[in-house]
Amino acid sequence: MATKKVKQIKVTLVKSTIGCVKNQKANVEALGLGKVGSSRIHNDDAVTRGMIGKVSHLVKVEEI
Repeated sequence: MATKKVKQIKVTLVKSTIGCVKNQKANVEALGLGKVGSSRIHNDDAVTRGMIGKVSHLVKVEEI
């Protein structure tokens, strides 16, 4: 039985969270991003896309 390949995305923090509201800072932290320029690889699912949608002005998303 063949396994299904899961799509992945690379999320990079490109702007600082200074001056953002509390829930946006929490979303950035939950995505695993700390400093500007840091990046993480996540599975491309609805939960991750929703989190990215809340902070889309702060992050850059690339499909892998």
